[in-house]
Amino acid sequence: MPGIAARNLSLEGRRQLAVDLTHVLPLYGFILDAYIIEFFTDCLWEKLPSSWQEALDGLTPPEIATMLLDMPSAGEEIRYRSVWPLTLLALKATARALTFTRMPESLGPSEFQENPSQSSQLAAQFRKHVKPKKQHEIRRLGELVKKLSDLTSCNQVVDVGSGQGHLTRFLALGLGLSVTGIEKDRKLVERAQHLDQELLSILKKEKRRKPQIISAVPHRPPKHIVSWVDPTNLSEGLLSPLESEASQDPAASGPRRVLLTGLHACGDLSVTILQHFAYCPEVVALASVGCCYMKLTTPGGYPLSHWVSGLRDHRLPYKFREGACHALEEYAGRLRAAGPTLRTHCYRAALETVIRSAQPGLCRPGVQSIPRAHELPLEEYVRLGLQRVGLDPGLPLDLASLHACMAQEHRVVAFFSLALLLAPLVETLILLDRLLFLQEQGLNYLLETWSWWLLRPHWVQHFLTWKWRKAETEDGKESFKKPLKTSHFPR
Repeated sequence: MPGIAARNLSLEGRRQLAVDLTHVLPLYGFILDAYIIEFFTDCLWEKLPSSWQEALDGLTPPEIATMLLDMPSAGEEIRYRSVWPLTLLALKATARALTFTRMPESLGPSEFQENPSQSSQLAAQFRKHVKPKKQHEIRRLGELVKKLSDLTSCNQVVDVGSGQGHLTRFLALGLGLSVTGIEKDRKLVERAQHLDQELLSILKKEKRRKPQIISAVPHRPPKHIVSWVDPTNLSEGLLSPLESEASQDPAASGPRRVLLTGLHACGDLSVTILQHFAYCPEVVALASVGCCYMKLTTPGGYPLSHWVSGLRDHRLPYKFREGACHALEEYAGRLRAAGPTLRTHCYRAALETVIRSAQPGLCRPGVQSIPRAHELPLEEYVRLGLQRVGLDPGLPLDLASLHACMAQEHRVVAFFSLALLLAPLVETLILLDRLLFLQEQGLNYLLETWSWWLLRPHWVQHFLTWKWRKAETEDGKESFKKPLKTSHFPR
């Protein structure tokens, strides 16, 4: 999917993009703010313009991927089977024109071709206890952090929200960086320390067998701190736990140059990391992978910049932000495969009609995941769903009505695809707001939006990573005037 390279936009260009996005998003709020499980109860299909209904009705999933999402199969041409309304074509064009680029320059061969459960590009000792998606993530982010650390002469990497320490172990024991993980959950820290010792034992045994290879990277285990990074006590909230740890380490000396990173920093945590980068002089670089935009506080986590805050229609409701967390590319792959999992949304929307009929005041209750729901008969799925929301699974069902819902499965899929087509616009506005916030703090920086993909059979996962580096003068002091040229790291 084409898009805009953020690093190529001037300050005025970024501001204008924010203006354009806040003009466009409200036009399609009836799609972005809709819950697909209310497709039937809220008559979502009827809310689309009649010309859109005519164009989209009856499209097969692969046709939706090709015609609506512009993501055809390899070698396939986009051919419309009817004349589409200009308003729908304009939506497609807008979704491409106002979105940060999501496609990497080259995908290259998949690291999971030989074994779908093990990355061929990550050493075996770092794959233990780590799921395939996480293997890919720690390898790609780890490589980025290493290059950014070398570029900025950092002497300490801090992984905020380090969890079980999979990333910190790879950075420290795989790439030879000095790493500290900060995690507020003591149980996760204890688990991380246990896994550290387990890996050190493995490396010790390997060193006896392959001393020349294993000795190439110094085995300095990561440090772990049980702490909460205070968003209201910027700079000190980050440095205090580090200083406490450094006081116990005789090897720690000299000025501190910190690189902050966070893999899947959830909600406001990604904002807190960004603010520490902006306000803490010791933090000279940042590689951030945010997630869970729906957990951002508003205001607080969004908007950050004065520019976006001043725009009349900057508000992003919860459902807008939740939709921005979905991977359009992953769903397009499912559409091209036209598998039975696509019916799950229709199943859940049909269940919602039964719940509302049985208890009108119960709206959108959480239904615990029903394993392999798409393989169940509709009636069995509905009865399981009723049981999980505390209603009588033996309620009489209007099977004719339920099957009438299932006859509209293609419409449910088309509507959900429309929402996903718009989702990258929301993500772009959130990230653009963060970029403008940095500029408002007087920061000049090296910036790159860095897309990475995990390719497996039936699985495409997209991540959007940003990296920053503060500028410096020749004497090594931070400068907020000297521009930096951007550079590409290998993907």
